[in-house]
Amino acid sequence: MKVIIAGGGTGGHLFPGLALAECIDQKYPEAKIVFVGTQRGLESKVIPKTKYELKFISIQGFVGKSAGQKLKSIITLFKSISESKNILEAFSPDVVFGVGGYASFPVVLTAALKKIPTIILEQNTVPGLANKILARVASAVAVSYPETIDYFPKQKVYLTGTPIRKKILEGDLEKAKQLFNIKEGKLTILIFGGSLGARKINKAMTEALPYLLPLKDRIQIIHQTGQNDLNWVSAEYKNLSFKATVLPFIYDMAEAYNVADLVISRAGASTVAEITAIGKASILIPYPYAAYNHQEMNARRLFSRGACELILDRDLNGQNLAKKINEILNSPEVIKEMQRASLAFGKPKAGEKIIEIAETLIRRRNVSL
Repeated sequence: MKVIIAGGGTGGHLFPGLALAECIDQKYPEAKIVFVGTQRGLESKVIPKTKYELKFISIQGFVGKSAGQKLKSIITLFKSISESKNILEAFSPDVVFGVGGYASFPVVLTAALKKIPTIILEQNTVPGLANKILARVASAVAVSYPETIDYFPKQKVYLTGTPIRKKILEGDLEKAKQLFNIKEGKLTILIFGGSLGARKINKAMTEALPYLLPLKDRIQIIHQTGQNDLNWVSAEYKNLSFKATVLPFIYDMAEAYNVADLVISRAGASTVAEITAIGKASILIPYPYAAYNHQEMNARRLFSRGACELILDRDLNGQNLAKKINEILNSPEVIKEMQRASLAFGKPKAGEKIIEIAETLIRRRNVSL
């Protein structure tokens, strides 16, 4: 099987693509997989560290840009369609996946016009502009939430969930204890705000510490701060003698999830998919400037099922955060209910379902040739 995975820009788009590639590799060890993205996107840093080939196109963002930038984006779109055509003709893929982000648009569009099977992945409750347009020409659309179905043509939309990396399901407890200096018998809080950290969350958590002093001897904390906030956050934990492992970036997220009793994070699609696949209790703080406010929509879906607590960014402060933490950690039954609801919400087999759709499309194309 020859596969192109197009898109990226952010982890929310890229990591589901990597998870899907992992699933394809598992089922088709001889598969050839090529990623297509931009030199400015996260894929330019992540994919070269994997075994996959990465091709670049010139496309630039359109939504939320100035008039001048939008004009430049339109110019680069036409150039990117030509670049996509060259990539497709040179590689001759059996199927093309669009995982979101503006880099997916010209590749999926060009592939669809060339009658190559195409599947777009929509990880968020409310789809972005690129996927709304691409759905008209794509062969199939894989969505994460039932509410998203109505945005797309009924005959080509499938409820699959968001692919997650297999290793997320396979965290090593003993390795986690060593990596994060975990002591048995304590409740563990995992805090992160994306690959660069989130200053608003970092600030709220350090402000919450005085309100959490009654819990101090019962909890331990793993906190990903981002590089810029590492030193002062570490100092705040030390000042109040909290047991905390503070890191600029957590490379072994599977192990961090494994030992976490409570996750505090943003509500990106990949994060939501991961914490529900492994059934973790969480406090979600949606990033308020996400396109189409999709993080809040993601979080509200979990909140409505009792799978998380929700704090809007505008309401986030140390006192509010501490109140939520205390309410959850002082009630073992609350934790268990949230874990059950979270696990029921998760779709750990999403990647396999999407591959089955691809196989059907490839068979249909081969019959018609």
